[in-house]
Amino acid sequence: MAPWSVDTLLLCFGGGIVGAALGGLFSFGICGLIVLAGCFVILNGGSEFLLMQVGLGPIFAPHTGGFAAGVAAVAYAAGIKKNLASGSGKDILSPLMGTSWDVLLVGGVFAVFGHVLLQLLVKIPFVNSADCIALSVVITACVARLLFLKELPWGNGASIREHGLLSTNDGALSWVPWMAQPARLMVFSFGVGLLSAAMAMGTKNVLDPMVVQGTVSATGAFVVPLIFAWGIAAISLFGLELGTGEVQKFPVWHCQAILSALAFLLFNSLVLAAIVGVLAGLLQELVARAMWNHGSTHIDPPAGAIAVGTLILNLAHGFIK
Repeated sequence: MAPWSVDTLLLCFGGGIVGAALGGLFSFGICGLIVLAGCFVILNGGSEFLLMQVGLGPIFAPHTGGFAAGVAAVAYAAGIKKNLASGSGKDILSPLMGTSWDVLLVGGVFAVFGHVLLQLLVKIPFVNSADCIALSVVITACVARLLFLKELPWGNGASIREHGLLSTNDGALSWVPWMAQPARLMVFSFGVGLLSAAMAMGTKNVLDPMVVQGTVSATGAFVVPLIFAWGIAAISLFGLELGTGEVQKFPVWHCQAILSALAFLLFNSLVLAAIVGVLAGLLQELVARAMWNHGSTHIDPPAGAIAVGTLILNLAHGFIK
């Protein structure tokens, strides 16, 4: 698909409307399903369209309809229209179909904005060493916060002055409170690192011979191992979306999954992948404390950590190489 064609922009706009109606997190789970399905298609020697153009492209990727559209739309509903039942601009769980037509249009507009932003970010030296999809997710969320709630990326100044920028106020401000405890987070993230690296290793071993045979492109053979565990992690968030109380306490682990997979693909080390998983979990929590805890809207901690973590890993690989 030509990134600047009218058809591409229309598809992107439509995906954003649907993503806003479904809500940010539910849309992200669907994006994960599409990504995983696209991986299976490529693993069987099929087309890359479902993965690269739908799940990771303009139609329903995280930076378009598959997450960012819902994040921006709920910020608009809470800050401008004041027609959100929960009243919270951080509410990425609720569908927005019950709000108003203009809330859905904001989702469409921000999906196009996220797509356009990605096309620009990948052209900028140094910046394009980061995960530009994740970076686009963060930037669009920051823009939505500024436009609709008049807040800067770090959030409400009064809350920061009262509690301190990196404080959780004993968990009351926490993004995902059941993941904020460092020891538990580190052990879990270590396991994610190994699991994700195993999936990357297995899918890479399947795809490498297919590249030699000309069945699969080199791009597809790199992206599938990179994103496979990420897709599973995204799907698992349906548990958080649909659960209540103790049942809702699912981990958020797509950040650790993709960074561990990248570490394995770049350095071919299971141990390093596990260590990167731990560091990714800690970085994700740091981003949450710096950009989510004190804010009135959702700025995604995993996306922030993925963008920064990818940049660090790519720079380290380039330096060693």
